[in-house]
Amino acid sequence: MTINLPNNQINSKTSKAMKNLLSRQDYLVVQGNDLAKAFGNLTSFQHKVLDYCFSFVTNQSHLNDEFQANALDIIHHLGIAANGQNYNRVAKAFKSLNEKTALYLHIQRSNGTQGIMMTQLFSHISFYEDGKINFKFGEDAAPYVYELRKNFYSFKLRELANIKSKYSLIMMKLWQANKMGDQVDVTIKGTMEDWQDWFLGDHKRLPAKQFKQRMINVATNELGKKIGCWFLVKSIKNGRKIVGYEITIHGQDTKRP
Repeated sequence: MTINLPNNQINSKTSKAMKNLLSRQDYLVVQGNDLAKAFGNLTSFQHKVLDYCFSFVTNQSHLNDEFQANALDIIHHLGIAANGQNYNRVAKAFKSLNEKTALYLHIQRSNGTQGIMMTQLFSHISFYEDGKINFKFGEDAAPYVYELRKNFYSFKLRELANIKSKYSLIMMKLWQANKMGDQVDVTIKGTMEDWQDWFLGDHKRLPAKQFKQRMINVATNELGKKIGCWFLVKSIKNGRKIVGYEITIHGQDTKRP
């Protein structure tokens, strides 16, 4: 026997199914700057290789462009020795970028029906024995990559290469993703779950105190020393429980109170 459900009940069930589809390790990309929050699973080395890939995008780039990098150039950029071990690290980094950069894009039909597109950041990555690496961003992901690169990546590659901690790199990307124009002071606000998503991806969650010590403090201390900015970190509480953070990043030209 077939049971026909009313449309409003079907919509309610499918809407709930959509929400359940995105577990806490996933990130829904609505606009380009969301990419800055989407790759908490990557290591520091993998983030730097990804930033190197993003650096190929220019204002003249087209969505169907294929780019070519060189493993030796990446090694020199990162300031590491040109030996077999580091060539292997670069190759493994691209393998991880292929595996760990699934994207969940917000989509909408012309009639207003909401949806999720499950896709990948890269359409392909080709690694050759002479060290050449060809890569192309996925057709559906490319507009978000190009928007992010155009609007938010103001840091130079050499500045990114000089950062050691992956948490510092993520903080820099969040900083740029929340920056409007030449804004000097930038505030990032999120729940505890938001921050752990951004910094840890699908890794095990930490108590608030440990998370602040091991992730937020590491990032703010390193960036304060290497870039000259300073941070004001406020805990958002529900009673005595910390449920989120509001972090304001002040440029190096602003004075501390």
